[in-house]
Amino acid sequence: MTDYVSQPGQRLDVPDPTVAVRGQTMGGAEFEIIGTLLQAVRLRLRAGQTIFTETGSLAWMQDGIEMNTNLGGGLGGLLKRAVSGESLFIVDFTARRDGAEVTFANDFPGKILVLHLAPGQQIIAQRTAFLVGEKTLSLDIFFQRRLGAGLFGGEGLVLQKFTGPGTVFVTIDGEVVEYTLQPGERLKVDTGHVAMFESTVAFDVELVKGFKNILFGGEGLFFATLTGPGRIWLQTMPMSKLAGSILRYAGRAEDKNQGFNVDLGNLIGR
Repeated sequence: MTDYVSQPGQRLDVPDPTVAVRGQTMGGAEFEIIGTLLQAVRLRLRAGQTIFTETGSLAWMQDGIEMNTNLGGGLGGLLKRAVSGESLFIVDFTARRDGAEVTFANDFPGKILVLHLAPGQQIIAQRTAFLVGEKTLSLDIFFQRRLGAGLFGGEGLVLQKFTGPGTVFVTIDGEVVEYTLQPGERLKVDTGHVAMFESTVAFDVELVKGFKNILFGGEGLFFATLTGPGRIWLQTMPMSKLAGSILRYAGRAEDKNQGFNVDLGNLIGR
């Protein structure tokens, strides 16, 4: 970011946003991930190139981008998204000229990560992770095989599964921390902090041990367990924890008549 001076009657030139990552998708589109805490990804597509997202992710687009809302896989795809609680429709964005620009923004403080997936390569992510991807990419629902992981895993019965080839942009709540697990190595994680993991990693949920830990530990009843081999990505500020903190504060503020005037329904309705 460069310094600037605003003078009366002169042109106003605001600083350019910080560019966190700059590169090219596997399909040849140039992209920039801009911002630090509230990020967005700006893509410049080639003529005829199509990317897709879920409804509500678009920030802005130039002339030369054609928008098409569809079922994304027909009735079967619609039913899967209905079960997962996701948007029922998919939106395709197709460039009608070279360099046409379209931008998508994160709706929560955190990071946007770019993943370049080889043919057949898979990544499993939290249900809200998907932001935008190339049309060659397969976006599917990942159903937990074990009932315990599905019921108590913090993300419901389903996660998202991305299968290459193609580039996908995903969102992480807060900062991201990566671990590489060796075969048989296990990491216990508060369920809301699990953001993403490779398909070789086994995901399950176990009950917190110890009567005092359950009653007074304040960490919930369950841990997510991730067992290698493979890489996992954890997030430092899950939306669910932030929402809980706001609700607790709201209750205290109302008791003290401090006029806490925030529309919590809109704030946490992610």
